[in-house]
Amino acid sequence: MRFNFLLFEDFEALDLFGPLEVLSQTEGFEPFFLSVTGGLIISRQGAKIATEPLTSFVPNEVLIVPGGQGTRKLVNDFQFLGFLRELAEKSSWVLTVSTGAALLAKTGLLDGLAATSNKRAWPFALLSGPKVNWKKNARWTVAGKYYASSGISAGIDMTLGFVADRFNYPEAQKIAIVLEYLWREDRDNDPFAVS
Repeated sequence: MRFNFLLFEDFEALDLFGPLEVLSQTEGFEPFFLSVTGGLIISRQGAKIATEPLTSFVPNEVLIVPGGQGTRKLVNDFQFLGFLRELAEKSSWVLTVSTGAALLAKTGLLDGLAATSNKRAWPFALLSGPKVNWKKNARWTVAGKYYASSGISAGIDMTLGFVADRFNYPEAQKIAIVLEYLWREDRDNDPFAVS
């Protein structure tokens, strides 16, 4: 299965590498790193990732959108949002981590659907998608083909949940053990959500 990771300047490194590590344990895993124009993209932490331009995108696969400080600028970049909407519409599954959900929300594709985002950036998410059914207490949400997770480590929990849903639960459990990761399996309970 091909996984298209859509990257941008100042993305959060673990938002990419957490799901990447989980998915790399699945059979037939094919990662593709994309950005609008291709070339090196640098995370907030300074990791440099070589990417292909959006013309390399293959539809009917999985799209993963990280969050990070770069989302604050992109949420008002209507060209980028147009590309994101097109990619999401052409993908079989769309997974967002942290404020990546705010970007997807701004496209309108999450209107009326359940989603969550980083609790430390909650006002930003709400403003980006006022018609989204935001779930503050959720660790991650599933609404049709759209998965959205809270901040950073929740992306790992969500991706394990995606593996459980799309492959099988024992496979997800096995991956968590291999990674020595304590998987928070209850997607409706985010311990970092503050009432």
